[in-house]
Amino acid sequence: MEEEFDVSESSGVTPTFDFKAFLSRVLSYWKLFVLFIGIGVFIVYQQNIRKQQSYRLNTQISIEEESNPLFTSNTSLTFNWGGVSGKVQTTINSLRSRSIHEKVVDNLEFYVTYLKESRFRKDDIYTYAPFKFDLSPNTKQILNVPIKITFIEKDEFEVSVNFESNTARAQNFYNKSKSNLSVPIGEFKKQFKLNDTIKLPFINGVLSLREGRELSQNEEYFIQFVDFNTVVAKYRNKLDIENPRNSAILNLSMVDVNKAKIVDYLNETVRVLSQEQLNRKNQFVTNTIKFIDEQLNRVKNQLTVNADSLNRYKQENKIFNLNSESSAISEKLNSLELEKDNNNRKLAYYASLRTYLETSNSFTELPAPAVAGIEDPNILSNISKINDLSVQKSKYSTTVRSDATIFADINREIEGLKNVLLENISSATNEIKRETGLINSKIAVEEAKIRKLPKAQQKLFDIQRQYSLSEQTYNVFLAKRGEADIIKSASVSDILVIDTAKDTGAVPIDLKLSSRYLFAIIGGILPPLLLAFFLTFFDNKIHNPQVLENLTNIPLLGVVGKNYLDNNLIVHLKPKSTVAEAFRSLRSSLQYFYKKQSLESGKTVMVTSSVSGEGKTFCSINIATVFAMSGKKTILVGLDLRKPKIFGDFNIENDVGVVNYLIEQKTYEEIVQKTMVANLDVITSGPIPPNPSELLMSESMDGLMERLKKSYDYIVLDTPPVGLVADALELTEYVDATIYVIRQDYTKKGMINLVNDKYNKGEIKNISFVYNGYNQKGKYGYGYGYGYGYGYGYGAYANGYHEEVKQKRNWLKSLVSFFTKI
Repeated sequence: MEEEFDVSESSGVTPTFDFKAFLSRVLSYWKLFVLFIGIGVFIVYQQNIRKQQSYRLNTQISIEEESNPLFTSNTSLTFNWGGVSGKVQTTINSLRSRSIHEKVVDNLEFYVTYLKESRFRKDDIYTYAPFKFDLSPNTKQILNVPIKITFIEKDEFEVSVNFESNTARAQNFYNKSKSNLSVPIGEFKKQFKLNDTIKLPFINGVLSLREGRELSQNEEYFIQFVDFNTVVAKYRNKLDIENPRNSAILNLSMVDVNKAKIVDYLNETVRVLSQEQLNRKNQFVTNTIKFIDEQLNRVKNQLTVNADSLNRYKQENKIFNLNSESSAISEKLNSLELEKDNNNRKLAYYASLRTYLETSNSFTELPAPAVAGIEDPNILSNISKINDLSVQKSKYSTTVRSDATIFADINREIEGLKNVLLENISSATNEIKRETGLINSKIAVEEAKIRKLPKAQQKLFDIQRQYSLSEQTYNVFLAKRGEADIIKSASVSDILVIDTAKDTGAVPIDLKLSSRYLFAIIGGILPPLLLAFFLTFFDNKIHNPQVLENLTNIPLLGVVGKNYLDNNLIVHLKPKSTVAEAFRSLRSSLQYFYKKQSLESGKTVMVTSSVSGEGKTFCSINIATVFAMSGKKTILVGLDLRKPKIFGDFNIENDVGVVNYLIEQKTYEEIVQKTMVANLDVITSGPIPPNPSELLMSESMDGLMERLKKSYDYIVLDTPPVGLVADALELTEYVDATIYVIRQDYTKKGMINLVNDKYNKGEIKNISFVYNGYNQKGKYGYGYGYGYGYGYGYGAYANGYHEEVKQKRNWLKSLVSFFTKI
């Protein structure tokens, strides 16, 4: 019959993840899932009703090389048309520069914010506010303090501010200076009418109604002023610039909660950029017009003086016209003088240009060489190149650090061109001087002819010659001035707007409010799911019979359900219960085993377990009871000498028991006690001895077992846990079968290794498992308490087991226990 209980050598517990247990645990946490999902949905709902949605709008521009349609090869003025505006990177640097954004913020007055109270915040309503506030010039406005505007009537409103301190920060938005203000602590109120000038220490300006808007009585708004530099930095960081595939196309976009502000800011940015680029493009022609205007004023004054002199001389001398000979000489001499004047103008320009090149670090203010009649292609080309580089350097100075290598490269190029230009100037100056010498010789010949004329004719000739020369010079500059105006007016910016910024039904770029609930559900599912995973992963307890069968080859004799009674005598008190039926099944299995061994009487079974609290005593009492109820004489012997328990359930005393017999203090008849169960006797353990193991190994124990086998059909031994002490091992020689009790959700998997090891070593024979406390609907991790567990641990023993110690409550373990019980 031993083969019925024979097992092969069992390996250790394999640390595998129990997916089925994981799923069962997850299903048992349905209340946690509901709780966390509810919390997540509630949080998302609260966020949704408070969140302002953000929008992204964009505009698209192209960087073109637009030439002036009126500029041809025959145009006498030569200007710098393209500059560096055709370079995309320069335009990107401009868009990122602080100066551009300062102009945009100033133009749009974004430092003035119009607010309206909503349920959870003050919303920026921008132009949706029915009024506009115009700042008084050179005045201070309080910063970062909402100023309430309450409309009492259609044309009357109240300004109110609640000051918590007697000082506040203010800014003058015209010169951008900041200072501290003294303000009254508490609430300040004052009434004004629309279009009246508000003059207060903390706000100065005029509040007027926007065109086509109406006001409602008792409607409240707020005005708040924000530091200028803070606003500039905010929008400068928000502007996103994309240059797809390094093309001439730039996509400008911005994200904000107010779509109208995005539209205005993007469009104003492009407008300011285009205007600045056009100003730089026309810088050369603007400087030339300025130079021409100066020359026109000078020549105009000289022409007026000469005209007055000519008229006065004619009237005084009664001479109104030159004779034919004088006219011929005058015409020729005027031509030579004009030539000479042109050469002098060129020399003066070259002298001025040389001085400018040698003393200036910027070359963006040069007038066009054609104004002085300069036509040398080398000089024209080099001046244009220097101007280009100078404009580029000026542009980079606003966007690139001053110590960047690009400045050194530009300065090197300018220096090289300047040296070449100075050599060109020297060569051209010498040539002009030579030509001027020849002209002077011709003028001398003509002047000699004049001296042969009558004195009156000579004087008239001189005066009229000066007048003619001034008139011709004035006409030349006037023609060039008109030409410059035409060319400037025909100039267009290289910034071409492809698509202006516009709100065409932009949708929020934030996560859609409805889809946020999906994340809330996922977020609510994850915590219980992770909790179930980790508890399952680190769980080392046995939760169902299938797990036990996977851990060992020792047979499972039976499965016993959970006892919900306060008393362990469930078979006696509830003979028709499923637990009682389970013990009857155990009885049948044991009887079959004994029959195979041909045992007629004195059949012995030992009941043990790994540790205390697994239901060993509960099983011992009910196995003994079920044998007795079958009409067989049965005795239950309490051999757990360290922690006696069986007497309480039978309402008997433990004053006398096995210990008294083993130390020969009492006789056999004195230690046997009757119970309320027919055919069932009990021998309690008696007083706790100092040497339980030695007593169980004594000859008296041999005599006791021999006497019991002769007197009873079945002997049930309630022994200590084999995982704690060695007492039970001393009794194996007396027993025919051993029952090892495993308790659901209590016994650790590692304990099975201990049983397997002891069996393989032959310390325990004819062993089988009983699975106790089975609850098919039980939740993983839930501990069952019978109320009769042992208090001893794994340590050494003195007189009996260690005393029970109440453990301090661990809040973390309590929390985990709470969640696992949900």
